[in-house]
Amino acid sequence: MTTSTAPGAPRPRTAPRPAPGGGLRPSAKVLPAQARAHNRAVVLGVLFHSGPLSRADLARATGLTRVTVSEIVAGLVADDLVAELETRPGGRVGKPATPVGLRGEDNLVVAVDLTRLSGARGAVLDLTGRVVSETTVDLHGLRGPAALAAVEELCRGVLESARSTARASVLGVGIGTPGVVDEHGTVVEAANLGWSDVPLAQLLTDALGAGVHVVNDANAGALAEFTYGGSSPSGSMTVMVGEGLGAGIVLDGHLVRGGRMAAGEIGHLTVDPAGPPCECGRRGCLETYLSVPRLTAALEGRPPARRRAVLTAAGRRLGAALAPVVAALDLDEVLLSGPRDLLAGPLLDAARRSVREACLPTATDVPRVRTASLEDSAVLRGAAALVLSGELGFS
Repeated sequence: MTTSTAPGAPRPRTAPRPAPGGGLRPSAKVLPAQARAHNRAVVLGVLFHSGPLSRADLARATGLTRVTVSEIVAGLVADDLVAELETRPGGRVGKPATPVGLRGEDNLVVAVDLTRLSGARGAVLDLTGRVVSETTVDLHGLRGPAALAAVEELCRGVLESARSTARASVLGVGIGTPGVVDEHGTVVEAANLGWSDVPLAQLLTDALGAGVHVVNDANAGALAEFTYGGSSPSGSMTVMVGEGLGAGIVLDGHLVRGGRMAAGEIGHLTVDPAGPPCECGRRGCLETYLSVPRLTAALEGRPPARRRAVLTAAGRRLGAALAPVVAALDLDEVLLSGPRDLLAGPLLDAARRSVREACLPTATDVPRVRTASLEDSAVLRGAAALVLSGELGFS
């Protein structure tokens, strides 16, 4: 990592580094050739998730030697990522241990959420995932180069704001976008933006002079729940219910992308060949029953009993579609992210029953099906988590 020479100073960049594993939490030592960067990420990850610790406690938590931990901490202090804190009082004889902690509020990340183009969001977040400032712009109707130029302008404005307020540095830019995105940040296909094979991360890295990392919006939601929301690191699926329908899967600490980078694209699974027409040209896709516009339209003007029936039916369809994935991957939990007035209650209850009835019961009564923790900040926080993974090696 390049040490910034002034508060908020940009770090020279040539190309974005793909996030290792899309959200891997390092936790053990590796081969000597990889050890330095990996062990640095291990220390950062422990401080991120556990809070301030002494060097001795860090050595015990990571399995690294005290000498190695001291060297890593010295480098992190020099890079303005970690600071020594006030000495903790204790009952031990001798010099009290000095804890070190992340400078979470001093180092900032820029995050962009393109899920709703009529209200695209750009935000500055600190390392704890707290939104420091936010702006909203209307990108509705923009396509191709015009959409790209507008996204660049949004990123540039938020990045300049972050650089002017960061007391240490701005680590990079994360973007959550609809569509299929590969591990290098190329948007393979995003129909509503008119993008096909657009190397978004590289183009914006060159334009902004900062590391830019791009991920599908549903995957961003899964990363956010994994990093900030307490979802299971062993196996979880976050289902994003919005203008469309998609899912992100985290398995054994890794974001699952799939061979065609389309893992979690469940919105166009056909659940009823004779069902309503879908924008993709087919009929009865899951999205035609579960997207927010479709659900809202189906509920409009209905009496309470009928509303409950509509939501129950939608939840039953969702659970039936998810159950094979949950069983095949042995997931611990499914999280539903979207408007709580639609998802909580009958829809959630029906989805939970469908999944549990279809999956093999176990002594621990998994899988769990619940609403997500982060609500409307999930994509922004997931984009921020992607920057932590890509720039610092942890999330």
